[in-house]
Amino acid sequence: MPSEDLSKVLDNYNIEVLNIKNENYKVKKGVWWIQTPTGYKILKKNSIPKERLNFIVAAIEYLCSRGINMPKIIESKKGEKFIEADGANYLLNEAIPGKAPSSKTTEGLEKIIKELARFHAASVGFQPPSDCKPNILLGTWYDKSSKKMNKLNEYYEQEKNKSTHSEFGNMILKEFPNFHKKMETALNKDSMSLYNRWVAEIQKTTCLVHQDFIDGNLIMTDKGKIYVLDPDSLAIEVPTKDIRKFLNKIMKKRGSWDMKLTIDILKWYQEVNPLEPWQWQVLKSTVMYPHLFAGIMSKYYQKREASWSESKYVSKLKNIIDIENSKEYIIDNFEQIIASL
Repeated sequence: MPSEDLSKVLDNYNIEVLNIKNENYKVKKGVWWIQTPTGYKILKKNSIPKERLNFIVAAIEYLCSRGINMPKIIESKKGEKFIEADGANYLLNEAIPGKAPSSKTTEGLEKIIKELARFHAASVGFQPPSDCKPNILLGTWYDKSSKKMNKLNEYYEQEKNKSTHSEFGNMILKEFPNFHKKMETALNKDSMSLYNRWVAEIQKTTCLVHQDFIDGNLIMTDKGKIYVLDPDSLAIEVPTKDIRKFLNKIMKKRGSWDMKLTIDILKWYQEVNPLEPWQWQVLKSTVMYPHLFAGIMSKYYQKREASWSESKYVSKLKNIIDIENSKEYIIDNFEQIIASL
């Protein structure tokens, strides 16, 4: 996108633009580096509705007021937090020099999970302003997960009724019944009662989740200060959503679940934002639910990756099955893990 197309946006700010460099651009999204005499700024374009963006901005400002480091939002000449133009919204932020902390090292992992714990603790007490539309996931886990499970069961039944099966299809016929049982167990009455108990508490106190708290969305300065980036998916939900996503991504990168690493991650979190044993049980349930398996299965039957060959799908499915099965030992010994925290 030519830089001059941004003039009607950038003219709203008290900045002198020396140069504009596009980092990425899609019709509804874009990121540009804006060079100014006082350093670089980041201009982000998105199609998030104004009311939802008001929620995100308010959440960012609350988190920053509570000690979480996030890039400062630069206000327009009129004091606006973002600019509306051509059916999109533009936010201008300070650029943070530094590099992403690495989850490949023990030191990096500890820094990230402790920052996640700080993030959750700092979000308590946030009250969305009246002019916004909050992103509320709180209380939706059972319905969403049940719908996903039922949809996967439909794909399984369709596969059963085919006269011939692909290699992927044969693997689904073999593996799905076992994973379906895991989904049902994860969503049983006892699990849901604990989740709902926590939901009732957070309805009074609030908790924000990031939904993608990982290396690429963090910047660490040369002084060791971590800044949290990409807040577009901020939502109100129990904090175990972020912890589960973090664990899944870390263990997927490593190819299998690791008991010692799991204990370390939960201990690091517990040191900063202690959870009660019954709250950790909510994590057990959501870890038990085979999210990775559900993801690759739905991707295949919904044909969401048209460029992937059958062999690529099969290879990924085999890898995911191994990863999902490797956490059985974690699930079986979860009570001992909780007791050790």
